[in-house]
Amino acid sequence: MATTATAPRVETGGGPAWAYALLGVVFVIAGIYILGNLVAASVITAWLLGFVLLAAGAAEVIHAFYAKNWGGFAYDLLIGLLYLIAGFVLVFNPLGALLPLTLAFGVLVLGSGIVRIVMAFRYWSLAGWVLLFSGLIGVGAGVIILSGWPMTGLWVLGLVVGIDLLSYGIWWIAYAFTGRHAHA
Repeated sequence: MATTATAPRVETGGGPAWAYALLGVVFVIAGIYILGNLVAASVITAWLLGFVLLAAGAAEVIHAFYAKNWGGFAYDLLIGLLYLIAGFVLVFNPLGALLPLTLAFGVLVLGSGIVRIVMAFRYWSLAGWVLLFSGLIGVGAGVIILSGWPMTGLWVLGLVVGIDLLSYGIWWIAYAFTGRHAHA
């Protein structure tokens, strides 16, 4: 008896194709809009990150006072206050905060790319070439961000968010037309 191999079925709730396509279109439109307004998107991203840091800082400070006996009160309090300060800076001066934020992001992307390149040779037999490619992209992006800094601080975050939304939307649209989301 012959058997045929089939791709594993992933259960996703089985919604209609048009719902997945519509979700993708919304993401694509959002991505295109953001790519057309990089500075505004970067400022808004920094501003929203500020609110996240404010919430995290408040939670850390509250935790410091509720868990005083665990031995890390001063560290908890210090970390919470640092998050609160960073959050306030991002919320009340997001444009000014973009420059150091982008500098840190550029260093992070460059460093991450270098580490991935080193790891690629160690894991070459396990699709290391993909890791090498990813690392080269990271190093290239880091060099571009850092060599153009401080001007890149005005648009880099918006570009990253825009590309992310656009590519995710394209995936949802492609997924809608695969037919694998419907229940059999």
